[in-house]
Amino acid sequence: MTTGSSPAWAALWQAAYRVHQIPSVLPDLHYRSLAEFVHERCQAFSRDDPKAKAFTCVVPNGMNGSLSFSQVDALSDAFAGYLRNVLKLSAGDRVAVQLPNSLGYPVAAFGVLKAGCVLVNTNPLYTPSEMIHQFNDAGVKALVIVDMFADKLPEVLAKTQVQHVVVAAVSEFFPAIPNAVVRLVQKVWAQVLPPIRVPHVRLRAALRQGSTALSGQSTNGFWKDLKPSDLAVLQYTGGTTGVSKAAMLSHENLLRNVQQMIAMGSDQMQPHKECVLTALPLYHIFAFTANLLGFLSIGARNILIPSPRPIRNLQRAIENYPITWMTGVNTLFNGLLNEEWFLAYPPKHLKASIAGGASLHTTVAQHWREVTKTPISEGYGLTETSPVVSFNPISDKALLGSIGVPAPATDVCLLDEKEEPVAEGVPGELWVKGPQVMQGYWNQPEETARVLKQGWLATGDIATIDAQGFLRIVDRKKDMILVSGFNVYPNEVEDVIAQLDSVLEVAVIGVSDTKTDEAVCAFVVANPDHPSPPTVEQITAHCRQHLASYKVPKTVVLKDQLPKTPIGKVLRRALREEAM
Repeated sequence: MTTGSSPAWAALWQAAYRVHQIPSVLPDLHYRSLAEFVHERCQAFSRDDPKAKAFTCVVPNGMNGSLSFSQVDALSDAFAGYLRNVLKLSAGDRVAVQLPNSLGYPVAAFGVLKAGCVLVNTNPLYTPSEMIHQFNDAGVKALVIVDMFADKLPEVLAKTQVQHVVVAAVSEFFPAIPNAVVRLVQKVWAQVLPPIRVPHVRLRAALRQGSTALSGQSTNGFWKDLKPSDLAVLQYTGGTTGVSKAAMLSHENLLRNVQQMIAMGSDQMQPHKECVLTALPLYHIFAFTANLLGFLSIGARNILIPSPRPIRNLQRAIENYPITWMTGVNTLFNGLLNEEWFLAYPPKHLKASIAGGASLHTTVAQHWREVTKTPISEGYGLTETSPVVSFNPISDKALLGSIGVPAPATDVCLLDEKEEPVAEGVPGELWVKGPQVMQGYWNQPEETARVLKQGWLATGDIATIDAQGFLRIVDRKKDMILVSGFNVYPNEVEDVIAQLDSVLEVAVIGVSDTKTDEAVCAFVVANPDHPSPPTVEQITAHCRQHLASYKVPKTVVLKDQLPKTPIGKVLRRALREEAM
């Protein structure tokens, strides 16, 4: 196996750094942990401007609430005090945060980190089955969940070791009148606030208890002994095999990736003067590192959108705030470009946009440039790399279709099936080495050994490199499906469908979709021994019961048989060709 990238490639990357004023060497870490990072950054920006807003949550009708850097620091301290002094959790205990983008998210997530605990990011859309699997796998002891989905709790708590539940609202920390209006709409009109039938505490009450328990003492004692190598976040991913597992991300992994991200755009980012639109969910590693941590590091104001669907949910935020930066996936940018209000009044303060999570279509990138008169740059990363691996330098002349060059302090190589380097322009599997690469998969040593070799991470993605040293992704992971930037793994969907007695065989693939980039398509063979064959409606309803909505097949095709290899393995490639 190769031990590094070609010296010629490294020289090209260094040249690109110089042209785009990107530092090639990362500075020393100023912080030993994310807890120290959050505390010191909030303190620094509070001293500069005590009223400076760190986070603003905007709901579709424009109602909003904000927290200053000082408030975020104090409230997350209180939550840390609640976890350690009231609930008596210990350093290293896992705490799940299952919240949409809202003011409660940074308070809870930062509080978990300040408590010296491990944050387990959880999608609020998960079904009870998915929650049970994740919470049991991580050994979650406490859960922070949005009240809209509290009806899942009786089933989940009965089948997990979760001991404590804290409930938060989307409009948490809004002023009294906007909060009351939002709650009334949710309860009466939308009817999305179910009764909570398990013991729990509301977030504000937990904060009061935590503040009292601290008695004015600093939370420093909870995190002062943390080391950069200590585990900070369990971020669940299907990885390169489709088997659900958690990437172990250390404090150093995430702090270094923040440094790398800021380095790639440092010449265009002004401390304390940026305003970033956060429509991507913070529980996803892209927004968690880039928006939550990265823009916090420069004192930016974060505009949080609880749900970007339908796309008009972003209108008031874009119209009412001086957005200078946006992050998003291809479908988000494409959706905005199909909105009349956006085309008529694109954000006038916008400097640049960052695309990731899925391939950015060239036509979308070109149209975005034309409409906004600003650059849009594509990056590449994985959950296992915290996530940024490479980034297209931010420029009007950025090479469309490319994922750019490796971030500073990152090495990549492209290998063939024999793990030998490939030549320029020849597709090869992309391997990554750098300070952002995960420690391994939680409690999965065999899976860890399969993808981590001598410090290198085998990504499973196929890429090429051109004469300028710029990378392009040829194929995503072999079978993974990307629905609006979210990973869907065929094995998981197949396992759910196979639970039906009326199903003999099932194979799941991704097909192109104009709205979500890809959609899930299931091919099902009926069990001849069952009295009645499965129907499309039965299969879809079963999936909705056990899977998050984006994982539910959009198309179900009933077949007599599935194409297979001589040894009986289903040929997904043949199914993809059939679906084209």
